[in-house]
Amino acid sequence: MNPGRPILVAISVVVIGILGFSFYQASRKLPEENYSQFLKDIKTGNLTETSIKGNKVIATDLNGDQYITFSPDLSSLMPLLHDSEVTIRTHPVAVFIPLLRDMLIILLLLGGWLILSRSSSTSSKRFLRTGFYGPASKVKTGVTFNDVAGISEARDELKEIIDFLKYPARYSRLGGQIPKGVLLEGPPGTGKTLLAKAIAGEASVPFFSMGGSDFVEMFAGLGASRVRKLFEEAKKQAPCIIFIDEIDAIGGKRSSDYRNGSNDEREQTLNALLVEMDGFESNETIIVVAATNRSDILDSALLRPGRFDRRITLTLPDIRGRLKILMVHTAATALSGTVDLTTVARAIPGFSGAEIANLVNEAALLAARKGKQRIEQVDFEEAQDKIIMGLERKTMVIDQDARRLTAYHEAGHTALAKLLPEADPLHKTTIIPRGGSLGLTQQMPIDEHYAYTRSYLINRIKILLGGRLAEELVFGRVTTGASNDLLGSTQIAYRLVCEFGMSANLGPIACTGWVAEETVGGGGKFWQQSQQTLREIDLEILRIVQHGYESARELLKEHNEFLHMLAESLLAHETLDGEEVDIVYRCYLNHLRVKEKHVETGD
Repeated sequence: MNPGRPILVAISVVVIGILGFSFYQASRKLPEENYSQFLKDIKTGNLTETSIKGNKVIATDLNGDQYITFSPDLSSLMPLLHDSEVTIRTHPVAVFIPLLRDMLIILLLLGGWLILSRSSSTSSKRFLRTGFYGPASKVKTGVTFNDVAGISEARDELKEIIDFLKYPARYSRLGGQIPKGVLLEGPPGTGKTLLAKAIAGEASVPFFSMGGSDFVEMFAGLGASRVRKLFEEAKKQAPCIIFIDEIDAIGGKRSSDYRNGSNDEREQTLNALLVEMDGFESNETIIVVAATNRSDILDSALLRPGRFDRRITLTLPDIRGRLKILMVHTAATALSGTVDLTTVARAIPGFSGAEIANLVNEAALLAARKGKQRIEQVDFEEAQDKIIMGLERKTMVIDQDARRLTAYHEAGHTALAKLLPEADPLHKTTIIPRGGSLGLTQQMPIDEHYAYTRSYLINRIKILLGGRLAEELVFGRVTTGASNDLLGSTQIAYRLVCEFGMSANLGPIACTGWVAEETVGGGGKFWQQSQQTLREIDLEILRIVQHGYESARELLKEHNEFLHMLAESLLAHETLDGEEVDIVYRCYLNHLRVKEKHVETGD
């Protein structure tokens, strides 16, 4: 707790009490009357009592009412009061009490101002102690490189940095110089801060940690001052590590308009950081580690060699990385022997490390809620559905017509996913409502996708349109349930044309525009398409989506019986996994063979 806070509270209470008493006294103040009226009341016998304090006289009339007047000459007043037989009361004059009260208020206000000024002047020193790890502060993160999985390349690179700090002579004897800065960049949840904590746990050197926003204040020049003080302290503690999280808060591109003062404070802080990173001597083993998920907006001067020499990109983990992360986060949990972590890892493509940790936690909570002793595979399935789609809406009442329409919608997706080549295997299809969705068809790739073929993308468009097609073919109408499917298919068609250059009409060109980095100010220039090109893009996207729609329609018409079998199975069981869909497909193929045989025999 701040030691000056109780003093401030006490001062506030005293000041409020004095002011309250003053207001109370003012509210009880008697009316004031002129001295002539006071003399007249004495002569007419209208007064019963007077109270004299200095030259102030409080008079009480026959009705008990009181008023105040001031006497210019008490020596002449006293005989007049005595002759009128008015009761006279006198009081000593307290000259110093009002003066002491006013002086006390002034002293209390002055003391509060001094305490606040001292607190403000020492704030920049206190922030240096915040987030300090290492032997000097006796603070440990409890995280090591054994707790970091799925990003082995980045982990190995940082292990080299730690080794460099411990044994600098091993590298300097060959003429190598220690890197000054390491930038960790990647999407949120990929383990940037976790890696920094692992450095703190592994390194036996002082470790300074703070966020980029800690340098930014409303006072001009304070951020730059903090940067200088930070590096001054770090040089005293060298060898050491400085970690700056969310460096984009101070490291964004500087404005080319020097007359614009809106970002002066941030730019001064960045300039101070650049100067300090250039000021390292060869014998000062200080490494600056920074993290950001917005490396595209960082100033080019910050990223040049000599400042941030290493740029380590953390990407979303592949299936092997997800499996390792699952093993790390399930090490302290009670897993059932039936849990297959490989299956779980394959079912969550695109999950970051933070999302995988959340998945394990949700599975553990679900199992505990059901009174289980161990986490089972079904708990991971339910946790995955909860994260992706939201909570299961058990109380939602759906009439039979809407339920049947949802079953055919999901059956349309499932049938095309099973019939089309180069499609990812089906993992599950369900008509149980979750979140804002009435159903879901989920596919699970066997291997990680690093590149996509044109036929894969076209088939993906067809699968997304399968739900709307099933509604149209079976019920003769369409609903709003396919809105997300239409958005997804249109986005794929747009990227196919504008990003991947897979359009037969437009050819292998990128139509999204490009950015040319300027030498001054870090601005950019965008290539703008002509109106004719934009029209051709729109027509090509429409042609691809429409062609996929018609092709998928013909396929569903051809395998209409398979569509009905899937829908009836969903209505009966609500959820079908990949194996159960395979069983329905085999039944459909057997039905076709029997039907063909009957046609051949004429039965």
